[in-house]
Amino acid sequence: MNKFDTVRLMAWLVSIVAVIGSLYFSEIKGFVPCELCWYQRILMYPLLVILGIGFYKKDRNVMFYALPLSMLGIALAAVHYLHQKTTLFHQVIQCTDGIPCSGQYMNWLGFITIPFLSLVAFSLITVFMIYLRKETDQAAAD
Repeated sequence: MNKFDTVRLMAWLVSIVAVIGSLYFSEIKGFVPCELCWYQRILMYPLLVILGIGFYKKDRNVMFYALPLSMLGIALAAVHYLHQKTTLFHQVIQCTDGIPCSGQYMNWLGFITIPFLSLVAFSLITVFMIYLRKETDQAAAD
């Protein structure tokens, strides 16, 4: 397996863990997702398929499909995490239907919440895709 395959595999594995984790929290632990959590799922679930196909097909262009979703996911997860941990977005974000977006089902070590885990997953996928892009550009230049 070359470095391109390894990077694609790592990104895909991160998306697998993220999707399984989100399903575990909602379906097994019974945590009802808030509105912002649903939007993060909307961005992560297609990444599972896109990165899986990209790995299987050895598609060096998978970053063009995955990067927009993962970067939007970073922004959304960061806003959600800041909404939970600070008062920055309390006036802007009004989750009035269902579960409040400021709620914290878990708070490991005082800072690890579900949006934090989402932020980490989207960030890792983004880093892998940027690395893949740079390596692809480098290989094309050689």
